[in-house]
Amino acid sequence: MSPNEWLAIGMIGAFFVLLLIGLPVGIAIASTAFFFGFIGFGPALFNLLPSRIYGVVTNYTFMAIPLFVFMGVMLEKSKLAEELIDVVGHLFGSISGGMGVAIIAVGVLLGAATGIVGATIVTLGLLTLPTLLRRGYPKSLATGMICASGTLGQIIPPSLVLILLAEILGESVGTMFAAAMVPGLTLAAVYIVAILVLAALRPGLMPPIPAAERAALSRGQLLRKVVLVVGPPVGLVVAVLGSIIGGVAAPTEAAAMGALGALLFVALSGRLSFNLLKEVATATLLISAMVFFILICAQVFGLAFRGLGGEHLVARMFDWVPGGETGALLFMLLLMFVLGFFLEWIEITYIALPLFLPFFVQLGVDMVWLGILVGLILQTSFLTPPFGWSLFFLKGVAPKEVSTLDIYKGALPFIALQFLAVALVFTFPAIATWLPRAIGW
Repeated sequence: MSPNEWLAIGMIGAFFVLLLIGLPVGIAIASTAFFFGFIGFGPALFNLLPSRIYGVVTNYTFMAIPLFVFMGVMLEKSKLAEELIDVVGHLFGSISGGMGVAIIAVGVLLGAATGIVGATIVTLGLLTLPTLLRRGYPKSLATGMICASGTLGQIIPPSLVLILLAEILGESVGTMFAAAMVPGLTLAAVYIVAILVLAALRPGLMPPIPAAERAALSRGQLLRKVVLVVGPPVGLVVAVLGSIIGGVAAPTEAAAMGALGALLFVALSGRLSFNLLKEVATATLLISAMVFFILICAQVFGLAFRGLGGEHLVARMFDWVPGGETGALLFMLLLMFVLGFFLEWIEITYIALPLFLPFFVQLGVDMVWLGILVGLILQTSFLTPPFGWSLFFLKGVAPKEVSTLDIYKGALPFIALQFLAVALVFTFPAIATWLPRAIGW
């Protein structure tokens, strides 16, 4: 290997070391890239950096990020989740495992409406975990369902993961949203089927809601609540996604209408206030600033890595992997899964994926299919011990009798179910590619 390729390896190693000692992600990315890039080429390597950064901050598609974040935070702050849990819980409460099915269904709805993993898990943990434990659900099973449900927003559009993957893969956001619809719902269906099968095999494990509690709402009252509580957010999501996937509006335009729709929805519910608006604006600013800071810092890393010959190094690494294209793809997905134990999805997306992507482009791999496989694998990073964010979020609000080990044990079966969903999409690519082709993307 050339000296510059050794510098590329050292840059990756130094990046992980800085992360492990607690340096913020963006600073770790940029500092290692500047240091090793200057050693290899001097300042001339970074002459293209201003245009790269300008390209990020003026990217029209990226304007959708703060708008979708605003929509999600507004719906989350309006206590939408609390009402959804109550309504959906009553809909499925008469069957064994019904509360588990309701939690997954709420995860799908909140994932599409807000896409905010932390908010979904904290809300589900506060509102449902004590009830599940009181009704006799095992601690590990209850915590696993909540953590898995909360991560569904990472693959069900509109999702920040899909927006960034679209940019990296050179595909349109509408294509990625359309491609993720069926796999995302397939994953939710896998969760639900597993819960129902377990409930059928062990009926006493997940008892139904007592009849007296279900009788508190008449059928008419329940139907009215379904229309008033479930209808508006579902209608908003359908309108936003439908306009993007159908080609009626650009992602940024649809995100703007979604943000306005969420604002009107909260206003009509009588919950809009200056303090709420201030909280939502602050949260939107913080989340969006974090995403853009890492995106900008990743430009430095990508420029240095390519300048040091890292792409050729990666190509030679894949030559060592047996199995041709299939073996290389499985190796990349496995590596990303392992990285998920230690890194967040945005770091893996903007650091690891661009390193491997040129190799698969050269092989002619379908980028849409590849993107959905990567998205499903990235989702596991929220569940994998020891640093899965879903596990941390739930531990922060769980009752004292629920230990960290209980939460870890609960997540493991759902990680296995996620691998089953990945295997389905890997074996049957049409699960991801059928809908974009059917609508002409």
